[in-house]
Amino acid sequence: MAKTKPLLPSLRENKRYLVFKVISKGKLTDFSKIAKAIELAANKLLGFLGVAKAGIVPLRDKWNQRTQTGIIRVNTKYVDHLKSSLSLINKIGRKSVVIRSLGVSGILKKTERFGAERSYKVVYKK
Repeated sequence: MAKTKPLLPSLRENKRYLVFKVISKGKLTDFSKIAKAIELAANKLLGFLGVAKAGIVPLRDKWNQRTQTGIIRVNTKYVDHLKSSLSLINKIGRKSVVIRSLGVSGILKKTERFGAERSYKVVYKK
């Protein structure tokens, strides 16, 4: 049986990597809850077809529990849609959170710098 030829690089979907930071009073330890919240917010804004076209994939191995930062892979055309869907997230589990995007890059290695360079100190007002 003949193998199918792979797609030419010019025909492949381009991807971007978005670095995000979860801001909350306590640390979140379970990445699966964060990924589920991102998926639900994207479904709410884009619908099932939009999420399929966007190709949103939270990268589990890039989650840093200490700094509460992570990386999401997304199609180039849907970066702004993903940013707006992240702004819809206000609770993960029972904790109130804000998810802030730190930067976008086309190279995964470059995005790992955003988490270290752009760490924000959050002051809660009472």
